[in-house]
Amino acid sequence: MLDLLGTKCFYLLIEKEPAMRFLHLMIFTLAVFVMAIGCDDKSAAPSGESSTVSTPPPATVETHSHPDKGPHNGDLIELGNEEFHAEMVQDDAAGAVTIYILDSAAKVAVPIDATELVINLKHDGKPEQFKLMPSADTGDPAGKSSRFTLKDADLTAHIEDAAADAKMSVTINGKPYSGAIQHSHDH
Repeated sequence: MLDLLGTKCFYLLIEKEPAMRFLHLMIFTLAVFVMAIGCDDKSAAPSGESSTVSTPPPATVETHSHPDKGPHNGDLIELGNEEFHAEMVQDDAAGAVTIYILDSAAKVAVPIDATELVINLKHDGKPEQFKLMPSADTGDPAGKSSRFTLKDADLTAHIEDAAADAKMSVTINGKPYSGAIQHSHDH
């Protein structure tokens, strides 16, 4: 009886073997297909190289669309993720610096309730700090200013130094903002 049972199992195995072969062949084919499709990533950079995109964004994507100069022909300073801009106007003859707070497009003045605007820079490797006071511009509501000024010959002389690493900071609507001052030397 044991021999009969062993023979019966052998016949069942033989009968199912073509089905098992077919199943294994299908699984193997499916695995090769998935690997061929999934691994065909032409955008991946070879190891050791960085991946860069050389094509410009589509025309429907807006990229950095503000002017190079502010409405007073001053240098622009980005604040936050371009939530605001500041415009720096320097008057060498008067020894004065004026900074205007502007909107995200760097076109319209934004009056704020800050009590000061601070410029930090380095001179001969030593840190210096200058505080510009509010000086309400025409059209600014009471208690707010979009214009901050300081008459200080040291500031006007040192801000042009390439090693000054000048930065400004101001609080707008309770949130602190800072931005690097990159002076263009044509004032």
